[in-house]
Amino acid sequence: MFLIVGLGNPGLAYAYTRHNAGFMFADYLASYLAFPDFKEKTDLAYTGKVIEGRKVIIMKPQTFMNLSGRAVVKIVSYYKIDSSNIFVVHDDIDLPLFDVRIKFAGSHGGHNGLRDIDSAIGKNYWRIRIGVGRPPSKDQVANYVLSSFNNDDIPKIIDKIFEPISSSINDLLFQESKANIIDKIQIAISGK
Repeated sequence: MFLIVGLGNPGLAYAYTRHNAGFMFADYLASYLAFPDFKEKTDLAYTGKVIEGRKVIIMKPQTFMNLSGRAVVKIVSYYKIDSSNIFVVHDDIDLPLFDVRIKFAGSHGGHNGLRDIDSAIGKNYWRIRIGVGRPPSKDQVANYVLSSFNNDDIPKIIDKIFEPISSSINDLLFQESKANIIDKIQIAISGK
């Protein structure tokens, strides 16, 4: 079984903010792969289906970013999902806009959603880091990540980031050796 977690904040006020890049990806991926509509449960929204004989769940915590681990641990514990089969998609201010990095484990890098997930399930899961750029000064970070993407940026994010990852998601999930798949995705993204 595989779990893809898109991080963000619930509610229309946050829908297209930089901090909701993970939610935006989860919605795009669910549509791209023709998943059923998301179902709402306490603390989370999720959808799932069988792909190539394996169950894949896409979820969006509904606990607000800083408490994401509470929702993730519920679904991980219920389904007994191995941490190496968990992919968390999130915004990253340390990457330029339209850049992506995919890696296994590591530091939360100051991201409060990852920090809470780390405390709930440990650090050994996959991270798909979506670059949203950095504001000019550190004291602007909170307002910056909670502000909306520019309207022109959203179609570019879909074309340059969401589509290349989504078109390779089966390989990323199911292939044992992920290095070649990650390289392929990153080359596709850098070439757009």
